[in-house]
Amino acid sequence: MVDWKNCFPKTRLGREGKPPHESEDRSEFEVDYDRIVFSAAFRRMQDKTQVMPLPESDFVHTRLTHSLEASCVGRSLGKIVGVKILKQYPDLRDIVTPSDFAAIVASACLAHDIGNPPFGHSGEDAIRDYFLNGNGKQFEKELTEHQWKDLTNFEGNASGFRLLANLKAKLTYSALAAFTKYPRSSKKKAMD
Repeated sequence: MVDWKNCFPKTRLGREGKPPHESEDRSEFEVDYDRIVFSAAFRRMQDKTQVMPLPESDFVHTRLTHSLEASCVGRSLGKIVGVKILKQYPDLRDIVTPSDFAAIVASACLAHDIGNPPFGHSGEDAIRDYFLNGNGKQFEKELTEHQWKDLTNFEGNASGFRLLANLKAKLTYSALAAFTKYPRSSKKKAMD
């Protein structure tokens, strides 16, 4: 059973013990969305094409455009789910609103492609292959076992989490948790 009261911390990574700067105008979760939009990691996606085979127009669909579209859908779905959960658990209304659900999901959707290489899963495969079979193998002796597994089992979402966790403008634990899709070590993944 989910303890919903523990799912919405407003604490920011690196600001533990400090009170949130929340105001009546914007929630901490809305601030997360804005911090992602203004981050260099997000803006770099404007140069990465979303792979679309044989498009019918000359419109280049970038990862940035795709992520903005995904965040709009996520915001709507998050609000719908938030309303339903708050009907089922009315005691949560003291700590979270449907708009908070919307902002958290929108932030996760906005950031979902940060850290992914060009060409999606094929790009991940190319990075893995480079370190396992290509010139990248020469770096194995210089890295810890964990670092080596991070490269030979390269996964874009883990790279994205690293980028988000290291933003100068720190995100809430809620936004980081919503972004996290595969919460386990690359070493464990290699053993599965």
